[in-house]
Amino acid sequence: MPLSHRMPELSAFEVLVAVASGGSLTAASHQLGLTQQAVSARIRSMEAQTGVQMVIRTSRGSTLTPAGRVVAEWADGLLDTAHRLDSGLASLRSDARAHLRVISSLTIAEQLLPRWLMSHRAESLRHNTTPPEVTLVAANSEQAVSAVQDGEADLGFIESPGTPTGVRSRVVAHDDLVVVCARTHPWAKRSRPLTASELGRASLVVRETGSGTRDFLADALHAALGQSHVQAAPAMEMTTASGVRSAVLAQAGPAVLSRLSVADDLALGRLVAVATDGIDLHRELRAIWMGGRTPPAGAVRDLISHVAASRP
Repeated sequence: MPLSHRMPELSAFEVLVAVASGGSLTAASHQLGLTQQAVSARIRSMEAQTGVQMVIRTSRGSTLTPAGRVVAEWADGLLDTAHRLDSGLASLRSDARAHLRVISSLTIAEQLLPRWLMSHRAESLRHNTTPPEVTLVAANSEQAVSAVQDGEADLGFIESPGTPTGVRSRVVAHDDLVVVCARTHPWAKRSRPLTASELGRASLVVRETGSGTRDFLADALHAALGQSHVQAAPAMEMTTASGVRSAVLAQAGPAVLSRLSVADDLALGRLVAVATDGIDLHRELRAIWMGGRTPPAGAVRDLISHVAASRP
């Protein structure tokens, strides 16, 4: 049952209790650090709102009415409960800043989050604040969304396309996917870009179902070739990006991976990047959380803000 519009705010009850304990408006003003005029105004406002006279004002001073004394007694218990609630909320806020459970899709967990967490830690120490203790779990994007929805993680990072349903999200970074193959694969010596149609007909080494990278590629091919496009059966499925990379090196077939995860292989010539045409492989990376549009106060909001601010 909702409270009536005649229920005063806690601050009004604080003034009344101060008058009861001090014995006068003057004593209450000293106790609360307010002027006597402010204390008197709050009592009058409370009386007008409740329809109950709380104070008798005479030339010799002000005293509580019998009703005022009863209300002050009730308010004393209410304020005691409110103080316990306030302390409990402060403890929860402190815990929210001290501990952070993060679940992240693999590419972000392996390639980006270590740098984000270390730079966030350094920034916290520069501002003389204690960085949170972070527990990080790597999973695929589908699992990350489920963990955040179920309350198993405070914060998630995903690579899957579009805006996920059932959670709040914010773009915090961007990434490019790249087609890679072994040096001995026929695509390694192509002189012209690979078309979206050719990519869609190829048997690729792919991540498992639920992977953000796999889902993004499927969406990109549908955008380029139409929703009726059916991608060729995979040459092999792996549960990690490093597994896909190893399979490509072993000549199991080409793959589409984050450029971040194969940067060293490309630089050293172990893998070859294949140029593409007619397909957009640029994607958004998102932070996800439960609750309102604004990330929850504490470690979640602090880390998201740090990551977004450090984005190139």
